[in-house]
Order: sequence, then structure tokens, then C-alpha cells
Amino acid sequence: MARGAIEAQHKRQRRERFVRWLALQQMLPHVRRLKWIARILWLYQASGLQRLVRALNVLPRTLNAMETILPPIVGGYRDYRAPAPAIGEKRGQVAFFIGCIQEAFLGQVNEASIRVLQRNGYEVFFPLSQTCCGAAQLHVGELELARTLARRNIDAFSAEHFDAIISNAGGCGATLKGEYLRLLKDDANYRDRARQFSAQVRDIGEFLLDHLHVTPRGEVPIKVTYSDSCHLRHVQKIVRPPRELLKQIPGVQLIELAHPDMCCGSAGVFNIVQSEIANAVLKTKMTEIAATGANLVVTTNTGCHMQLIAGARQRGMSVSVMHVVQLLDLSYQVMDQSLPKG
Repeated sequence: MARGAIEAQHKRQRRERFVRWLALQQMLPHVRRLKWIARILWLYQASGLQRLVRALNVLPRTLNAMETILPPIVGGYRDYRAPAPAIGEKRGQVAFFIGCIQEAFLGQVNEASIRVLQRNGYEVFFPLSQTCCGAAQLHVGELELARTLARRNIDAFSAEHFDAIISNAGGCGATLKGEYLRLLKDDANYRDRARQFSAQVRDIGEFLLDHLHVTPRGEVPIKVTYSDSCHLRHVQKIVRPPRELLKQIPGVQLIELAHPDMCCGSAGVFNIVQSEIANAVLKTKMTEIAATGANLVVTTNTGCHMQLIAGARQRGMSVSVMHVVQLLDLSYQVMDQSLPKG
């Protein structure tokens, strides 16, 4: 390899290491910083600059991979200092894991999750000292940082008793349920606490299937296909609950993918660090989605959600992407609108 090519490769590698350090150590563990970045990126989208940047294709590879999966950002965030009260008969209290990327860039999913939990009689608490789950750090071998985040979350959620700790992202849930046990197995101070914490964690679909006290009766006439999150299906072993919840919504026609267990290419941070391979996997996934004729793709994980939005845009497909709780929330809203006034 020519000297100039080697120097260019080294320069690119240094740049990519810096971007990973910035993202995984300086941004991801700090939700407030991520929200500020999200607000700036909202301006980037609203101003039309995003269209120009994408047309010119001027970003370095790693930054371009990040920008490609950027979803449309909705401004405004909830004040988490007060719990969200139960609606109707109170049936219990749960703690909600906010996440980092989910909260900053897909905050509407968190809002829908909270409303659906409230609707089913749960008071929802938000421990303020919680932080990112540590999945992204684990994926690139930052084990000590992942352990620090795990300890902080265990401390945050152990302050009060909750019926369950709710996660709405397959990757986060897999980390909270399983990886914390492995990360802290040699930590005498946290080993047992990690076991108790992990035993309380429930994916929101898993929890709602057993605690759906208010049947969604608002009709949502739409063709839907469900794209399994690998972390939800293969790690948490949760396959049936999201599908069963979708089937309870009047008007929803669920059409299964030919290979529902196939990855979309997100795979944690794989779509950033190995974007070319990830895009090839995504292309296959989008071909299967197109074959269903569905108008809506439902998923249950942050990375999948963003990856599928990017895939639909790249293919020019008129298909929307939603979390399963967003569709439940929509059904409840339609149900409210049909009630007699006064």
C-alpha cells in the first residue's frame, strides 16, 4: 500500500476513534447533553441544512453513518421531576427507564409509553439519577464505563419499591436484565443488588400483555408488519407479546415478514462502525417489508426504529415506522374521541 494511502487510512482511523470517544464517553452517558444536541439537530432539519448536507455527501464516514439514521426530531421534553399519575383505578406503581438515545431522538415513544401505562392504572415514576443502560459502551468493549453506568442505575432504581422497572427498548432491556449480572458478578457490593434489579426489569410489551386492564377499542385501520428487535427476540426471548398487543387493536391487519427473526442491520452500534455491511443487511430487510404491502412497520427497539426510518427514506417507500406502544396510544386516542361529550 502506498505511503499516502496508509497515512490517509491512519487519519481516518484517528478521526473515527475520536468520534466514538465523543459519542460513547462524552455524550451517551449524559442525557442532558444529548437533548441539547437533539435541539441543535432539530434546527439542522427544520432549516433545510440536512437536505443540503445529504445532497453534497460531505461528511466523514462515521459521521455520515450517524447522520443517515437520524430520525425526524420532535422538539420538547417532559419534566421528569414528578411522577405521572395513574388514570382511573390505580393498580400499582412502576419505574420507567428513560434511556438516552430514545429520550433525546425518539422522545415521542417514551411519551406514548407513559400514557399507555397511565391508562392501564399505573403511576409512573422516573428516578432522576438514572443514566444510559451501557449497551453502546459494551458493544465496543468499554467495560469499566459500562460497569459505572450499571451501578448508577441500580442505585437509582433501588431507592423505592416498584411493581416493575419498565424498559421500552429491546437493547436496553437486554442489557438491564442480563448484562448487569455478568458485568457485576465479581463485585461483592453489587452482585446481589444486580440480581434483584434485573429480576424487576420488564419490557413494556411483556408487562402490558399481562397488565392490559383497559382494552384498546379505537379502530386504527392499517396494514402492519412487525420487525422483531434481535435483542428482544433472541436475548430476552420475547416474541409473542408485541404481536398479541397489535392483534387487540381494532382495524390492525398484521402481516408477518418472511423472515421475522432476521436482523435489520442496526445491531447496537454496528450500523455506525460497519455501515456498509449494515446497509446491505438493511436492504434485504426493506425488500421483505415492501413485499408485505404494509403501510406501517412496528418495532420495539431504538436502534431498529432509527434504522428502519433510514431504510424507508433511502428506498423511497411510503411506509411509516412506530413503536408498538405508539399504536396502542393511537387506539386509545381514537377511543376517547368517539366517547360522547358532556
